[in-house]
Amino acid sequence: MSPDEIKSRIGSGLLSFPVTHFNDDFSLNLKSYREHVAWLSGFGAAALFAAGGTGEFFSLSPEEVGKVTRAAKEASGDVPIIAGCGYGTVLAKETARHAEAAGADGLLLLPHYLMEASQEGIYRHVKAVCEATGLGVIIYNRANSVANAETVARLAEVCPNLIGFKDGTGKVDLVRQVTAKLGDRLTYIGGMPTHELFAEGFNGVGVTTYSSAVFNFVPKLAQRFYKAMRASDRATMEEILHRFFFPFAALRDREQGYAVSIIKAGVDLIGRTPGPVRPPLTDLKPQEKEMLRELIEKAAA
Repeated sequence: MSPDEIKSRIGSGLLSFPVTHFNDDFSLNLKSYREHVAWLSGFGAAALFAAGGTGEFFSLSPEEVGKVTRAAKEASGDVPIIAGCGYGTVLAKETARHAEAAGADGLLLLPHYLMEASQEGIYRHVKAVCEATGLGVIIYNRANSVANAETVARLAEVCPNLIGFKDGTGKVDLVRQVTAKLGDRLTYIGGMPTHELFAEGFNGVGVTTYSSAVFNFVPKLAQRFYKAMRASDRATMEEILHRFFFPFAALRDREQGYAVSIIKAGVDLIGRTPGPVRPPLTDLKPQEKEMLRELIEKAAA
């Protein structure tokens, strides 16, 4: 897909990040992964992100990102696949090349590694990655890589394949400055952990779609909430928030890293065999997994 085509597609509906499946020895389990992606592709996602944050991008090698991306493309039918890339500029460009060769429809540029950077440094980094690929690129504002509105505007001017802005800061004022300055030049994506908790507020400042992690294991519920949000159906949103998302978030917040681990546990509980999380993440404790099972059963009811 061209950058313009993928930009239009990602703005048309709900997005999600399939977890990356591992065997017990932490090697890739691409067979199980393909089956999961194929199943998810039947629930109306506008696009799926291979090897994203929920897909444990931070634990994958550039070669593994390519393998995961190719497996997702083989399984997703007509659902576009956006691949993760990131780390320092050299590694990000290498990962982008692996993803592009594997058939990715676009790229999500996750934060660079470890160091804080100036706005000029962020600008040069993103620009270099955009110039290294023909794919549409989404910048992910989060952690130590937070571009301000002026930097995003500079990038949009010189990088025609910069198509999206994803926010993981939760800073409404910053996001509003970006949406006001860039208008329809970019597609705006919500990227806070369990973004359903923030979706209503961010919809009001121009962030009309988001990536739903729980789509991995309760896709019908995720779509029902998204449609309620877009329709300003507050009663439905509040019913789902109280019944599922608020207790889910409380369970997620029990341990650092559970934002990923709890999703993988949910996928396992519905019989999709994603395997363990890779270190340094840790899996949910047995009693916590039982609490999640109860939530999933209530959601199904």
